[in-house]
Amino acid sequence: MSSEHAQRDYYQVLGVTHDADAKAIKDAFRHLAMQYHPDRNKSPDAEARFKEIAEAYAIISDPKKRAEYDARGFAGVSGFSAEDLFSGVDFGDIFGDMGFGFDFGGGGLFGDLFRRRRQPHGPAKGSDLEVRLVVPLETINSGGDETVRFNRPFSCPTCHGSGVQPGTEVRTCSVCNGTGKQVTTREESKNQGTISLQQITTCPVCHGRGTFIDHPCDNCHGSGEINQDDKLKVTIPAGIDEGTALRIPGHGLPSHEPGGPSGDLYVVVRSKPDARFERHGPDLWRHELLEIPDAVLGTKIKVPTLDGQVEVKIPAGSQPDEVLRLEGKGLPVFGAPMRGDLKIRLQVRIPQELTSEEKSLYKQLRDKIRPGKKHWWE
Repeated sequence: MSSEHAQRDYYQVLGVTHDADAKAIKDAFRHLAMQYHPDRNKSPDAEARFKEIAEAYAIISDPKKRAEYDARGFAGVSGFSAEDLFSGVDFGDIFGDMGFGFDFGGGGLFGDLFRRRRQPHGPAKGSDLEVRLVVPLETINSGGDETVRFNRPFSCPTCHGSGVQPGTEVRTCSVCNGTGKQVTTREESKNQGTISLQQITTCPVCHGRGTFIDHPCDNCHGSGEINQDDKLKVTIPAGIDEGTALRIPGHGLPSHEPGGPSGDLYVVVRSKPDARFERHGPDLWRHELLEIPDAVLGTKIKVPTLDGQVEVKIPAGSQPDEVLRLEGKGLPVFGAPMRGDLKIRLQVRIPQELTSEEKSLYKQLRDKIRPGKKHWWE
C-alpha cells in the first residue's frame, strides 16, 4: 500500500536500550544530533534524520511521555503539537555554545517541524490505532505483502454516524441551547463600580451533550458507531527493523466530531519466532552442537540459511562458544545495499553415559595426552 511509511522505534532511533537512563539518552541524542544537523551534514536525508532523532529524544527524555510510549507505543504519544513535544527540552543545556540554531518560532528547522505536526483547523481527528503484525523471517528477508486483521469502529452506515433513526433528528437541549453548558451571571458592587461574575457549569439536564436522541438508530443503538472486522494488505520492506511501525493514514478510530477525519493505523512489525535462528538486527544467530571428535579433528556440516542449506567447514580444534561467521547470510539492512551475517555459535556435547569400550578408549586417549603423569586421586 503506497500510503504507508515506516516509523522506527524511538529507542532504536537513538540506539539505546529500553532501560537506558537519562544520561545515556542525552548522550546518544547529542552525538546523533551533531552528526546529522543540516548545518554540518549536507546529505539529502540529513534534515529528515535530524528531525527523527529530535522527536525520539523529546518523547523518551520526558518521563511521562516515555511511560505512555512504553505502555501504548506510537498511539500513546500521537497528536502532540511540536510545542508540547519540545517545550520542556533545554537544547541550550545539551549543546551549550556550539552555534546550533534551534528556532522554536515560525521559521527555521524546528519551525518546519512544528508545522508538520500541528493539527489542521476543523473537526478533531480521531484517535490513532495500533496493531501488531508478526511476520516470518522469509518475508523480512525478501519483503512482500502481508495481511493485517483487526477490529475497529466504523461510522454506522444506517444513520451515517448521527445515532438517530433515519427520518428523525436529534433534539437540542432547551436549557443550554445545545452548548452543553449552563452560564450563571451575578453582579457584585465594588467601590469602583459593578462587577459581573460568570459561573460556567455542565448543563444538568443534558449532562454536557447539548442534544437528546429520542429515537435511537436500531443498528448502532444511538452510538453512531458499529464494530467490524477489518483487514488490510500491508507491504513489508525487505530488512525492516524489529518493532518498526508502518503508518496507514485514515484507518484508525473515527472522529467524535461530525466531518472529522479518522485517525491513523500503526502496524508494528515483529519477527515470528524461528526454531532455526535468533534475530539480532540484520544478523542471524544459530547454535550447532558438535561431538568431541568433530571439534578436535574438524568436520563439515550442513547449515540452514534463509536461502537454502550451505556446507560449513568446522576447523580442527574448535572451542566451545567459538563463533563462525557466514558473511552476508543474514537479513538485508533496511534502507542500505548490504546484508547482515549468519553467526554460528559452536557447542560441544560432553557424553554423560559411556560404554565400557568407550571408557577404555577415553582412558587411553587421556594417557596419551598426559603420559607418565599421575592423577590426584592415585
